[in-house]
Amino acid sequence: MLLLDVALWVALAFTWGFDQTEAVTSDSTYVAAVYEHRVIFNPDPHTPLSRLDALHHMRKNLAVYEEQAALAARQGAQIIVFPEDGLQGFNFSRSSISSYLETIPDPQEETWNPCTEPGRFNNTEIQQQLSCMARRHNLYVVANMADSQPCPLQTDPASSCPTNGRWQFNTNVVFRSDGLLVARYHKQNLYFEEAFDTPPRPEIISFETPFAGRFGLITCFDILFYEPKVPLLERGVRQLIFPTAWMNQLPLLDTIQFQQAFSLGAQVTLLAANIRSDRLIMTGSGIYTPFAATSHHAQSGDPEEGRLLVARIPVLGAHSQYGQVKETAVDSGYCHHDDCPLSMPHSSTFTSTMMHDPFKFALLNGTEGNLKVCDGAFCCRLQFQRSPQSDSDELYALGAFAGTHTVNGRYAVQVCAVVRCAGSEASSCGQEVEEAETKIDFVLVGEFGTKYVYPSVLVSRYVLEQPERVERSTDGKVTMKHLNTDGGLVTACLYGRVYQLDNK
Repeated sequence: MLLLDVALWVALAFTWGFDQTEAVTSDSTYVAAVYEHRVIFNPDPHTPLSRLDALHHMRKNLAVYEEQAALAARQGAQIIVFPEDGLQGFNFSRSSISSYLETIPDPQEETWNPCTEPGRFNNTEIQQQLSCMARRHNLYVVANMADSQPCPLQTDPASSCPTNGRWQFNTNVVFRSDGLLVARYHKQNLYFEEAFDTPPRPEIISFETPFAGRFGLITCFDILFYEPKVPLLERGVRQLIFPTAWMNQLPLLDTIQFQQAFSLGAQVTLLAANIRSDRLIMTGSGIYTPFAATSHHAQSGDPEEGRLLVARIPVLGAHSQYGQVKETAVDSGYCHHDDCPLSMPHSSTFTSTMMHDPFKFALLNGTEGNLKVCDGAFCCRLQFQRSPQSDSDELYALGAFAGTHTVNGRYAVQVCAVVRCAGSEASSCGQEVEEAETKIDFVLVGEFGTKYVYPSVLVSRYVLEQPERVERSTDGKVTMKHLNTDGGLVTACLYGRVYQLDNK
């Protein structure tokens, strides 16, 4: 058996991840909730509404939030996260969203409880309801809403101030369990959001809780970029809150796939709340730690409805910085014969498009073997063995890509991925596939030029599996081992982000 009796780990490797006993603070835990929300949309978002009509619309969604907050509180939740755009929806213009906007004070400058001080600021009805929701159910409430802020058009004409004299931001707000507004974060990395502005400078926002310490705030597309995510983690924030409106993007960026990959790669807890919309291919939420995940991903034919997830999870300590790893005692070498993937010749390759990028691929022929695929100087290696019980003739390939992704966003990546091809032809490799029957044991190795690498294993029908082991060596090699999958393998991926090359 190729993989069952080999020494798998490289000499002087470093563990990526940590023991559960080292991850928690004083053996403490807390109960978190996320709600995947089926938004009640404005059917005509480009037509301006009156403030009363906009409030009437948002209150329909707030009524659902209220029900879910009550349900979460009954299950012991101490914090609940609602999704991006969950109150008003999206596809607004700058002018048509105007009636949905509220000016949100900066909690670092103003101490304000909207529930107990409703008359302090005008046109803050939504903040008041969210604040009272937190107070009523005695839990932290995190929501996403539309914010309007004045900017210095007259005093600083060279600034990024829009011509109407105000910024409009996609904004996360956090209300403490007594209703106090404790955090406000303006989304940095917009995704084709005509109604909103990029803040004039990145905001690195976190807040303290009595039950779990510090949480950081990011929103949707932010998870793929350096700011504000990496600065938060470099400051020791180990728990991130992630409202999102994410469209599934197989085979590498499905919602729950990348949510878990980020949690594993960054060694953090991620509380991720998505929108549910079958028309827009939006689903996938979860509560992730580096050693366990509670997630939901709707399947074809499921009722189109919201989903509340509640889980008790450990508090992560702040001692471990992002990108740091722990040295472990490991065996030298990882092959039991001379044909080791680390030194093997290149496999026969072909080019096929995956995620709009030209990947170099090599097919997985036979029941076991070793492959090496390079895209320029970036190389990926695979040692694999199909399960003896797998009699499927499904086609698989190992792919490598190093370069700048330029479709629906621009960012530099290095990616190693094992994928099930959509058909029996090599040209189908890289296309979207939801189901598979073939179980594969593997060791996947990438020679990365970045420490920001996010590992994932996705099996048939959107089921996550926890990689058995992920390690990084001192020279940049990242190794992911996984045996005994429960389902047919759809994707195994090491997704590296090379942030320093994004603007080149």
